[in-house]
Amino acid sequence: MAPTLTTTPTVHVVPEQLTKEAFAPFGTAVYSPLPRDLSQAPATVSSLAPHNPTPVLANQNSALKYSPISPLQNNYPGHCPSGRPSEARMTMFSCFPRQLRSLPGAKAFDVRILERHPFTTQTFTPIDLSSQSSAGGQDEPWFLIVVAPTLKGQTATAMTPSGPTTIRDPPDLKNLRAFVARGGQAVTYGAGTWHAPMVVLGPRRVDFVVVQFVNGVDDEDCQEVSFGEGVVVEVGGRASAKL
Repeated sequence: MAPTLTTTPTVHVVPEQLTKEAFAPFGTAVYSPLPRDLSQAPATVSSLAPHNPTPVLANQNSALKYSPISPLQNNYPGHCPSGRPSEARMTMFSCFPRQLRSLPGAKAFDVRILERHPFTTQTFTPIDLSSQSSAGGQDEPWFLIVVAPTLKGQTATAMTPSGPTTIRDPPDLKNLRAFVARGGQAVTYGAGTWHAPMVVLGPRRVDFVVVQFVNGVDDEDCQEVSFGEGVVVEVGGRASAKL
């Protein structure tokens, strides 16, 4: 059971579109820099707008290769208290749609828990999900990314079944942010970034391939904090134009 913070601010957040620039304080947003209707490989990369990283022609000049696009960071060696070795792991998370709470003229997702992976990046890549808002005549799901800055060097008090405990470098709930993402977008949480478990909204589940490092020590692989009411992400209503 995650420790429960003893104080929770009242925060209402309207999600914003996921962009590389906006998400940079928390990790890396990954999506193609190419227009969707570009269906033929260019003769030379010099004909493309400047990209970072600069692509190279590959696959007998039938593809553009961008590398690297997102970090694979393993901070376990020399940093984790147990000293237990880590390994790269690829996992699938099948994430089912979350329930929303009704607000006047809108819907709300109540954030009640955040987690972090102190020694590793963690990348979520959706599969079988269109980048368009509808596909085959039906609305497509989307996913909500919820992150919070870290209050580095600070502590917070939390309660556990065995009594109070201290959370070091807790999440800054007052500055929590949320991002809207669709198919064609992946996200890498930076090592130690506080984030909500994946939130899928829409008519069906979304499957994600997840890449990270692990060493099998629970508190070194994942740390969690929970909290009471007050941290709300508003979807629909004022936020509908952003979806």
